[in-house]
Amino acid sequence: MVDVAVLIGRFQPVHNGHLALLRQALARAHRVVVIVGSAFQARTPKNPFTWQERANLLKNSLMPDEAARLTICPVRDYYDQARWAKAVLAIVNQQIQPGNRIALVGHFKDASSSYLSDFPGWELNRLPRYGAMDSTVLRDAWFGAPAPDRAASLMQFAGEVPAATLQLLAQFAATPDYTALQREWQALRNDRAAWAAAPYPPVFVTVDALLRGQGQVLLVQRGRAPGKGLWALPGGFLEPRDTLWQSCLRELAEETCCALPESTLRAALRQVHVFDHPDRSLRGRTITHAHYFDLGDAPLPAVQANDDAAQARWVPMDDLPGLEAQFFDDHFHILDHFLGLLDP
Repeated sequence: MVDVAVLIGRFQPVHNGHLALLRQALARAHRVVVIVGSAFQARTPKNPFTWQERANLLKNSLMPDEAARLTICPVRDYYDQARWAKAVLAIVNQQIQPGNRIALVGHFKDASSSYLSDFPGWELNRLPRYGAMDSTVLRDAWFGAPAPDRAASLMQFAGEVPAATLQLLAQFAATPDYTALQREWQALRNDRAAWAAAPYPPVFVTVDALLRGQGQVLLVQRGRAPGKGLWALPGGFLEPRDTLWQSCLRELAEETCCALPESTLRAALRQVHVFDHPDRSLRGRTITHAHYFDLGDAPLPAVQANDDAAQARWVPMDDLPGLEAQFFDDHFHILDHFLGLLDP
């Protein structure tokens, strides 16, 4: 036995493979700290449930005496492996006593399991995979089934997921959020189908513009899937005959009608940073070049939504942390990189 076992996962949603790991952790330690990943994000087809909903799923899938031994903590997807590991360490350190022995419980499923190697100070309990269940398969069945067939479609998983998960899936499917996510899921599937004949998985190149002035930043609200209704930086795909700079200016003008001359923007440019985490976008491998402009105390240009933006407006920087769960992809973390919105 060790003092504390740690289990890290997204649990989107919880299935019996997760529970098998959790029960191994409970058998290995007096207390179990569960780190629920992908927290504080907007609902998406990949992350349909909040961390609180997933925490309740975990507890409701166990016996009361087992659930009483859990401490469940959220962690963001920082899209920065070192920063993420540092955050997990800080969370666990807050839950333990000096001298506690810690075991990390998990199994190496694929490349996404590389995080298990990020904590050399902990004893690693590497376990075999339990069953063939995968949350992606479950979500696809849930989003793909027509309404009349949804219950029957989910019942095929009755032996592979806890009753609490089936109950949550059934209840959530009756909400407007589910309908919106189902449209997003279908749009993403259509995009992937369009590239299915490519000899290699496509890598997309995009640009984003972060325009700051008078303590505010310019944001757009996306007008179509993926991410319809979510806040984002003005940006888009690199055009075949554009440079990155030209694409950035074009997207900024098209989406916000910002009429600042190129000379003003060039003088205001402070940094260009590449964001290339493999999981930063649901559309597939997408590498963006974010251009950070600081207008200082100059008058803010008038803006108006256009093209595929539903809204364009200047947002006070102090309001940004409260909007974290309403941002598209990793755009909140792009803002954090340049503006320091989160603790280091």
